[in-house]
Amino acid sequence: MEKFEKANHVVLTSHSNQVYKESIPINWGAKNPKERGPVIATTSEVENRNAIGSHSGSYTVYRALSIASGAYSADHRPELENTQPTTTIGPHDSWYDPEKLVSIDPWGGNVQTAFQEELAAGLNISPTIAVTQARLQIPEVYEAIDKGRLEIDGEIVTKEKDIKVTKVAIEPVWYLPGMAKRLGVSEGELRKVLFKETGGMFPELVTRPDLKVLLPPIGSSTAYIFGNPDDLANPEIELTCRVHDECNGSDVFGSDICTCRPYLTYGIEQAAKTAQNGGVGIIVYFRKEGRALGEVTKFLVYNARKRQEGGDSAKNYFYRTECVAGVEDARFQEFMPDTLNYFGIKKIHNLHSMSNMKYDAIVKSGIEVVNRLSIPDELIPADAQVEMEAKKAAGYFTNDDVKDEKGLEKVLGREIEEEK
Repeated sequence: MEKFEKANHVVLTSHSNQVYKESIPINWGAKNPKERGPVIATTSEVENRNAIGSHSGSYTVYRALSIASGAYSADHRPELENTQPTTTIGPHDSWYDPEKLVSIDPWGGNVQTAFQEELAAGLNISPTIAVTQARLQIPEVYEAIDKGRLEIDGEIVTKEKDIKVTKVAIEPVWYLPGMAKRLGVSEGELRKVLFKETGGMFPELVTRPDLKVLLPPIGSSTAYIFGNPDDLANPEIELTCRVHDECNGSDVFGSDICTCRPYLTYGIEQAAKTAQNGGVGIIVYFRKEGRALGEVTKFLVYNARKRQEGGDSAKNYFYRTECVAGVEDARFQEFMPDTLNYFGIKKIHNLHSMSNMKYDAIVKSGIEVVNRLSIPDELIPADAQVEMEAKKAAGYFTNDDVKDEKGLEKVLGREIEEEK
């Protein structure tokens, strides 16, 4: 290990020949972008890089194939004119808290203005967040309108039955010291495990401790906002939220073995309805297929469950997953609330989720949750009843829990009155 000084910091590294004076230090949690510094993970100028990994997550492999085939220039620099967000997000107080945001770069959505001078000077800085406008065309929403559950108002729901939304795509940017603290491990241990379990994909994890930011090779997340995005940060305005983890088979192709698509579309319906009533709604879609175990593992588990003696059952729902994958759930929702904190959310009035892991992570992050809501019984596919039974048996939240709590409150209330 060699010791040297860089930007008033003493750095220990075993690869000092890879450290360049041209790279800008990152001061995570600083109160303005200039002090914080841009995250530079582009590969065109190695001397300017101040992060491990590269932009676009898992798509970097496709980019590499395009470069190798000669169809893509390795020296390409993105031309960012007119790419700025259609809606300004933040800044919020959470942006300046190095413990609130550890997996997102809050300044990654407005690099065109925040780092205008650096871009003009030739630094190749790529956005990690993009904001645009769109309309959603969803059959279940059409059905909700036809049945009178959702109205056409011309503002949120158009006469064509489309829903107007603000879409925000967010690439993961991991601040490793903050990630380690959130997980309750040392930074060194986290870096070592990441290096090992990715097959040594990023040697800088163990050779460059001066680099504190990693852009991991995983998919991005997308937030769909219904109503005024500024209202997300106002705890006085009703907010309906669903945090949804990817399920390609159900979400895209309509597979009926789980409740994922019905839960997603019902969340969209309720988010839009809240926006129509003067509130705001948000759906955050995370790429964590198969509880972050992947679709191959998911299908293997499907086979194992359905071929067991007696057929599929709630008893073996989670057990067979653990047998195949080694763990019931690899999503570890500790970092999920970062997306909510990015929008400045302090209070969720209606959280559509049965997951205690999600709820606990949100509350632990300092966000208040008023009401929890599970999927209505009538939206549960017949083949997904096993899933629901398994989740109930495992202690997942259901609407019955609310009924039980209210009943208990009534009983306790009567006892108190009788004592008086």
